[in-house]
Amino acid sequence: MEIVDNLRARLRDVRDPELQASIVDLGMVGEITVDAEGVASIAVALTMAACPLRSTIERDVRAAALSVHGITDVSLAIGVLSPTAKAELLRTARRVAQADAPLTTVPRSAPVFMIASGKGGVGKSSITANAAVALARTGLRVGVLDADIWGFSLARLLNIHGDVHVRNGKMVPLERPEGRGSIALLSMGHLADDDSALLWRGLMVQKAVAQFIEDADWTGIDALLIDTPPGTGDIVMTLARLLPHLGQIVVTTPAMAAQQVAARAADFAAKSNLRLLGIIENMSGYDCRCGERHTPFGEGGGLDLARRLSVPLLVSFPLLPSLAQGGDDGTPIAQNENENGPFAQLAQQLITLGGELVPVGCTARLLDALDHSVAASS
Repeated sequence: MEIVDNLRARLRDVRDPELQASIVDLGMVGEITVDAEGVASIAVALTMAACPLRSTIERDVRAAALSVHGITDVSLAIGVLSPTAKAELLRTARRVAQADAPLTTVPRSAPVFMIASGKGGVGKSSITANAAVALARTGLRVGVLDADIWGFSLARLLNIHGDVHVRNGKMVPLERPEGRGSIALLSMGHLADDDSALLWRGLMVQKAVAQFIEDADWTGIDALLIDTPPGTGDIVMTLARLLPHLGQIVVTTPAMAAQQVAARAADFAAKSNLRLLGIIENMSGYDCRCGERHTPFGEGGGLDLARRLSVPLLVSFPLLPSLAQGGDDGTPIAQNENENGPFAQLAQQLITLGGELVPVGCTARLLDALDHSVAASS
């Protein structure tokens, strides 16, 4: 029926206000009928029953339908997407975002790694700090974004302090040399007192994270590490929208509870059309000087999770008191590692994974940097 086809085509111009994609392309428009009097009946499925944008979508659908010649009135049947349809909607939204990502100063040749976890207390920030140091020691200029707005800690962990300045309308990350490379850091810790509690939520937090990406000068970095808050909330979703080419790495401890919540973070990556690159297990067992092996948090959980998700276990870190002490002192333990140390090995894996996130030319450049680093230390 021509009028139905015209109506569906017109509805393609209606965009979900949050996802900024066509509600037709997102699969939100169901059956459409038009009776002899020109009354259009349109089925629209929302992502949730209490969607706060429902009235906006209803208004836009009604206006679009009434603009079609021959439509005299509109009757809307509002429903909710099934779990399968919602998952497909998220995948479609990610594809749209990847094709229409906002312009940032993050070089397209720089791999972006989002370090995530399902729960707090697994050592995610300490691992991010030491991974940045290990990467910089290979000769790279490593950008680090502390996107944990409430739990910022990387300024202290990396001992990078000072005031953030603006150049050409962009915030300039604070930078210090590390080995043959350098680390450029932006953190809320540079803008707020370490002892102050931030009572931010919702759109304020999303805007702050967006500014760290869109209104910051990341020109010239070779890789970007992003430390995110635990879970799969607004901050992670904002980063996924702004940097759709990023890859996610999930940190867990061996404990079953940590594995379960880490799996949720991995599930977010899959539903958001992000690439899950691998698992890092922290706080695994350790060998005591008494000759016994102790596993206070269990052992092997990271490998089990990696197998379940069909991704590699990148590294399993033992329970290292020196890791916490180095964080307290602002002297990451990766500063004193040789090329066989666990963080040096993690850096090598990140360089290899980065080659899968960026064009071949950049892969060669990153691998070349690693080769020079190994040669210089041997």
